[in-house]
Amino acid sequence: MKKIYLYTRFERFWHWAQALLICALLWTGFAVHGDLSWPDFKTAVIWHNRLGIAWLILFAFIVFWQATTGEWRHYVPTTRKLFAVLRYYLVGIFRGESHPVAKTAEAKHNPLQRLTYLGVAIAIVPVQVLTGLLYWTYNDWHVAGFSMDLGLLALLHLAGAFVFLIFVVIHVYMITTGHTPLAHLKAMITGWEDVDEPQKPGR
Repeated sequence: MKKIYLYTRFERFWHWAQALLICALLWTGFAVHGDLSWPDFKTAVIWHNRLGIAWLILFAFIVFWQATTGEWRHYVPTTRKLFAVLRYYLVGIFRGESHPVAKTAEAKHNPLQRLTYLGVAIAIVPVQVLTGLLYWTYNDWHVAGFSMDLGLLALLHLAGAFVFLIFVVIHVYMITTGHTPLAHLKAMITGWEDVDEPQKPGR
């Protein structure tokens, strides 16, 4: 094993800030929907709107940072070794096998992560943002001559929330799949990741 500096200070900041905001949005959103008794409906609506705006601002900064630093390259989708990674998580990890795609400073994410993050970014995020903004501006629809069934809008926003919840649960599980259960968590706190050293020829 060797340590490499993989996650910058800002990267760790936006990761944890986004995680907290998403969890808070899920909590207040389910409270608005009536699935949770605390906070009350009015408080949940107010805080859900504020958290949504805060997350949207953070997301804009993340996109700007990705674009200007070249970090977007880590998210470019690829199918190279995708099935090897899938096999690893389905079978190999339980046999103590090594991960088929090692993390490096040039490639932080494996093919499965890249496709997952891309799917969230281009599908789930736009749905949540659009439906959230429409929900927020519901009382002004008549001014723009816009009309849509509010129940359908709420259902779409709720469906997106459940997808995000599933993503969070899987993400938390994946944190525990390092060489120790807390290795990946520690890396996202310190920035330093433990990775396997490449095998020398003839070994």
